[in-house]
Amino acid sequence: MLVLILGLIVILLDQLTKLWVRTSFVYGGEPQAVIPGFFNLVYVRNTGAAWGMLGGQQVLLVLLSIAVLVMLALYHRRLLNPTLDHRIALGLMTGGILGNLIDRVRLGWVTDFLDFHVGAWHWPSFNVADSAICIAVGIYLLSSLWHTRHPLKSDEA
Repeated sequence: MLVLILGLIVILLDQLTKLWVRTSFVYGGEPQAVIPGFFNLVYVRNTGAAWGMLGGQQVLLVLLSIAVLVMLALYHRRLLNPTLDHRIALGLMTGGILGNLIDRVRLGWVTDFLDFHVGAWHWPSFNVADSAICIAVGIYLLSSLWHTRHPLKSDEA
C-alpha cells in the first residue's frame, strides 16, 4: 500500500508542477532566478532521457519505461528486500517513471524546469519525476549496502 500511495503522490506532484511550468513560463524563455547564482526555474522540453541522451527517440524511451515498470512489477520481490527503505525506493521509482512516461505519451517530450548551477558548472534541467528516480536509486544502493552488512533475520522481514 505504501508503494502505491508514494507512487501516486510522486505522479501528482510531478504532473501538477509540470502543468504549472507549461502555463506560467515561456518555453525556451529566460530562466527565472529563485536563488540567484544557484537555482532557477526554466521551461525546457526534453525529448531524450537523462541529460538529453537518446533525444528524439520517444518510441524507444516509452518502450524502455514500460519494460522497466513490467520488470519492477514482476521481479520486485527478487530485487528488493521487504523493508521500509526498499518499499519507499520502489514507490519513488515507479512514480517517477510513470510521471515522465505520461509526458512522453501525451506530449512527445518531458517537461523539465529545475535548473541548478554554481559558477560555470551547470547541471542539466530536471523535474520532480527525475528527482524521485534519483532519490530511489540512492536509497536502494545505500540500503542494499547496509542490508548486505546487516542481514535481516527471518522475523524482521
